[in-house]
Amino acid sequence: MKTKAIRLYGVNDIRLEEFELPEITDDEVLIRVVSDSVCASTYKAIKQGSAHKRVPDDVAENPIIIGHEMCGEIISVGENVKKDWQKGQKIVIQPALKLPNGHDPGYSYPYIGGNTQYAVVPKIVLERGCLLPYEGDSYFAGSLAEALGCCIRGYKGFYHTDYTNYVRTDGAKKCGRIAILGGAGPMGIGCVELAVGYAGVSQVVVTDLNQDRLDYAAKMCDPAKAKEKGVDLQFINTGNLEDPVEYLKQISDGGFDDVFVMVPVPALFTMSEKICREDGCINFFAGPPVHDMPGSLNLYRVHYDGIHVVGTAGSIPEDMTDILDLIKDNKINAGALVSHILGMRAVPETLFAMEKPSGAKKVCYNELDIPLIAIDDLEELGKNDPMYAELAVIVKNNGGLWCAEAEKYLLEHAPRL
Repeated sequence: MKTKAIRLYGVNDIRLEEFELPEITDDEVLIRVVSDSVCASTYKAIKQGSAHKRVPDDVAENPIIIGHEMCGEIISVGENVKKDWQKGQKIVIQPALKLPNGHDPGYSYPYIGGNTQYAVVPKIVLERGCLLPYEGDSYFAGSLAEALGCCIRGYKGFYHTDYTNYVRTDGAKKCGRIAILGGAGPMGIGCVELAVGYAGVSQVVVTDLNQDRLDYAAKMCDPAKAKEKGVDLQFINTGNLEDPVEYLKQISDGGFDDVFVMVPVPALFTMSEKICREDGCINFFAGPPVHDMPGSLNLYRVHYDGIHVVGTAGSIPEDMTDILDLIKDNKINAGALVSHILGMRAVPETLFAMEKPSGAKKVCYNELDIPLIAIDDLEELGKNDPMYAELAVIVKNNGGLWCAEAEKYLLEHAPRL
């Protein structure tokens, strides 16, 4: 079977190509990849090429399919795995295989990735339990389960200690206060959704230096709706504050129980310790761009105030399953993360534009030939195109958020690649 896909050949070298996929073996599954969410981790792999820890050394001779936040359906099933999988079944992929060589779908394999119309799921993915069944009514929510899985893993990484008996409790402190520093980007928005719909906290404070990003995040995650659920949600531009640390401590009644650091900036790491209360936990969630990034914090507080420091990266299948359950139960809204839609031809320019990030998650529909389109621009585009006009109406009726109805209409009416 032929497929069209975006393949990586080396540093800054990605190409939209059509090529033949091999026939599946008895231990493999062929899938149709409907959607993939564009991720900054893919951008890092493109900028580093074979120097990236997950990209093979011979990528120039044996290119790999990029993209790892994928959702689709099964086309055919190998004889040995028919007891577990069926044709037509919706699926998502957990790309973190946790192999000794670091190889993962979207970084390392020639026939599986997110930016392809069809993919061969190899035996190792099935053996690691990383092909997951999906029962949702939209493909984009399945794609976003990977990103949100990383966010929920971040929450599971927090922990607190009762120093009367040194009993440790995992997770964000119940009814506690959480700060999400540098949190107005897509992963920050994901953490806000989980703070309100999953973590059981009482206060969420999101900081950033970019007012446009903060305004967008507040639009996607409405503080008024959070208040209805008993959560005090605030978005604060710390660049406008004379003393950000003092202000943040003041509005949190002395400090936060848990702090996410969403941008790999040493100054934010230092700030995170200063705004932590006793037994506070810091998750350095952001991935540093270099291998030797130092940061400083007050070790006195680590010792005497019991400040904890953790870091989480990626997720495991259980995390994605938890996310899919939260979406199914309407505890979180994956549409809050979607700022743009696009077809596969627009993937390269979208990835290279990540040097100056804008918006939130950008969902690619691999079978479509549409440019990168902001959800907020649908109404304006609709003045000249009835398809976009109808999409604008659907989105408006859904509170301004991308949704399953909009996706279904797009897949039925947009031009094909």
